[in-house]
Amino acid sequence: MLGCSAIQIFTKSNRQWADRPLSEESARAFRSAMRECGIDAAIAHCTYLINPGAIDREIAERSIKALVDEIERCEMLGIPGLVAHPGSHLGAGERRGIATIAKSVRAVLRRTRGCRAMVLLENVAGQGTNLGHTWEQLAEMRDRIGVPERVGFCLDTCHAHAAGHDLRTPERYVEVMDAWDDVIGLEHIRAIHLNDSKQPLGSRRDRHEHIGRGELGLGAFHSLLNAPRFAGVPKVLETPKRDDGHEDRQNLRVLRRLIGAPAPPRRRPTWQTPEEIDSQWAARMRKGQ
Repeated sequence: MLGCSAIQIFTKSNRQWADRPLSEESARAFRSAMRECGIDAAIAHCTYLINPGAIDREIAERSIKALVDEIERCEMLGIPGLVAHPGSHLGAGERRGIATIAKSVRAVLRRTRGCRAMVLLENVAGQGTNLGHTWEQLAEMRDRIGVPERVGFCLDTCHAHAAGHDLRTPERYVEVMDAWDDVIGLEHIRAIHLNDSKQPLGSRRDRHEHIGRGELGLGAFHSLLNAPRFAGVPKVLETPKRDDGHEDRQNLRVLRRLIGAPAPPRRRPTWQTPEEIDSQWAARMRKGQ
């Protein structure tokens, strides 16, 4: 058992547009399993095919229909937030792309009136024509959607690092969070993805790594996990997976060691394993460092 209190799920296949309808029996079973397992919070992530920024009319409508379906599934399952990448403008340009994203999400929220589930726009690494790698872009999307009570954000640490937002030291972390607060408002962060990054700061490349083994090191995670303002925000891993869950257990141990602990050294060698990091943190805690 991993001892999780928060999870992220796909409500359907993450690699196809349509899936069979979700039955009420399945929804009841999910809600019951949540209670039995002691899971306090669940979020969902939408299929990767969806592009709210699509200019092509067919893709745009398929994206809207798919998002509507996933929000309705979240409603049945009792999941309060659906994480979605804002989308790509595919050559149309930033201004038109943001306008298209806002129009698409607004249509989705209009078609799901009565649902409580929010759309949680996720910050992205900024690869290619993907939008949502700056706080200003994300803020403009939310403002233009015009339904603020149903639009929040999911902060992804790997994506932030790749986009050039430096969270690695306490000082840099404060600067980044202050900038988010000024532009968007920290209260609108409703979920957090805790992922290290294989790629350096500002690389614009989305490559997730195990906690403490990438370019972020441990500083960013220590700051986030010990920030009172994020204490009640669901935090989930999107680190590389194996079927046996071994690496998830290691990553969770490393993260749990950071809670209430002294700030870690500025950098950790990227070749250290999670077991080595865990062992060293246990030694530091015994010494009261």
